[in-house]
Amino acid sequence: MTDPISDLLTRIRNAVNARHARVDVPVSRLKLEIVRILQDEGYIQGFKVLEAPAIGRDKQVRILLKYGPHGERLITGLQRISRPGRRVYLGCDEVPEVLGGLGTSILTTSRGVMTGRAAVKAGVGGEVLCNVW
Repeated sequence: MTDPISDLLTRIRNAVNARHARVDVPVSRLKLEIVRILQDEGYIQGFKVLEAPAIGRDKQVRILLKYGPHGERLITGLQRISRPGRRVYLGCDEVPEVLGGLGTSILTTSRGVMTGRAAVKAGVGGEVLCNVW
């Protein structure tokens, strides 16, 4: 797989569109940080790391999806910004607001993976991984 972050976002997008309660994704440290931010921002209920169920299988992270009180989707859009073929780096003063502040951008910086608001507050820039709204 050439872009595991795009695979993560696509699996979440497809599961939300199909109104699934959960989705399982192969685990990595970067994916866990992205999922932690999604939980902190209130887009998902939670997550847990599952051990490898069989020989030859990787560990999985189970993401528990969250919906509104009437079943409406909380994640209406996931957009991959920086890709393996085109990396997008921004300084702390160039980090965009997503939907006028209603969405969240996720960046990987020298201080770790964080939201765009946290990066601006910390005064660091980095690679923009994705936008969520």
